[in-house]
Amino acid sequence: MKALRLTLLALACSAPLLAAAQSWVWVDETGRKVFSDTAPPPSVTANRIIRQPGQRRSVNEAQAQSTPVAAATAAAPAASAASAPRLTGKDAALEEKKKQAQAAEAEKKKADEAGVAQLKEENCKRARAGKNDLSSGMRVARTNAKGEPVVMDDAAKKAEIKVLDEVIARDCKPA
Repeated sequence: MKALRLTLLALACSAPLLAAAQSWVWVDETGRKVFSDTAPPPSVTANRIIRQPGQRRSVNEAQAQSTPVAAATAAAPAASAASAPRLTGKDAALEEKKKQAQAAEAEKKKADEAGVAQLKEENCKRARAGKNDLSSGMRVARTNAKGEPVVMDDAAKKAEIKVLDEVIARDCKPA
């Protein structure tokens, strides 16, 4: 019975050691240690892996790598640190989509401005033609709400010319 207890005690004490032997330890991009029972992602280079299953370490190595900064320094020599991907905080695909969206927005705005300029030019031509007709001295007739022709008197012509002058001032480019 005593032998059985000693055996169970020995197994209980060695279980954490067996579990630790089957775990992975690596340093992530931010310099923190990551402990896992699965392999690190492919983005983690081999020089940042501190421990993997089946690997034995010496006590000095374990003490030297007990802090994240020391682990990162020991695991990544200066030459490989230069080749490690730089974290800029920007996603290249997202930046490209933003640029495309800005370019599309600028193109749409330019097309809208061109449409507005064309409408102003047409308004300008019509306003000038209307002003010439009203200023010619000829009698001008308009159609009222009932569809009947009504001849404009001088006061109505002046009021209409005033409105056309405002349209010309607003929509016509200075010559």
